[in-house]
Amino acid sequence: MDRPASSASDAEGKGALAFLERIDTKTRGVAVLDALADMIERAGLQVGDMLPPEITLAEHLGVGRSTIREALNRWEGLGLIRRKRGAGTVLAARVQSSKGLVPTMIRLEGEALLRLLEVRRALEIVVVRKAALNATATQRALIADRCKKLLKLVNARKPWRKADAEFHGAIYDASGNPLFGQILVNLDDALKRSDESPFGRTEFGLASFPLHQTLCDGILAGNPEVAVDGINKIIDSVASEIRELIASDPNE
Repeated sequence: MDRPASSASDAEGKGALAFLERIDTKTRGVAVLDALADMIERAGLQVGDMLPPEITLAEHLGVGRSTIREALNRWEGLGLIRRKRGAGTVLAARVQSSKGLVPTMIRLEGEALLRLLEVRRALEIVVVRKAALNATATQRALIADRCKKLLKLVNARKPWRKADAEFHGAIYDASGNPLFGQILVNLDDALKRSDESPFGRTEFGLASFPLHQTLCDGILAGNPEVAVDGINKIIDSVASEIRELIASDPNE
């Protein structure tokens, strides 16, 4: 259970800054984020605790304040922290540095994606159920056409992201409530992915695409149970792939 937020001085009182070492290379990316994750873990900071002020972090790491702000912007985009003007930065999710082969930032990004999938599952189940029940003949034909186009591109190893968005967009429209689509698209847009991210590569998520046909078939048949089974299996497949990518120990 989250604890009430404490003050910035409380966080400093825990000696968090003692766990920071200067970054001589002035690295703007992974090195700063790794150092912050290590500080949080070693200092024992928990959800609800305040991080030291940006200027203090910058001084202890030997980097510019803009570098710290850029790093924290990435964490905010992943839902790891909350920032309020005049109030400071609050830890919003568990942050743990990697002890294995997987870089800390990739692991944190994967964990953020898993949290996002929990939200997506809850919304997508409602959406596909409504689409299966409410879609018109024209909408079902469009969904079928876009599914066929998507799978053809995937099988040909051609760029598929636009076709995937169009397929799911047709399902959102068929649900009868445009707000579902807006929320789901905004969820994806809100989560920032690093340039080094394996989660943005073309091959990520490919194992889930044959399952799109099950989802499509359920909607075309007006069968909400089959449609829900399809979306659940799609999300399960993606979640499984994320867990494999962020496992620092192959035996985990």
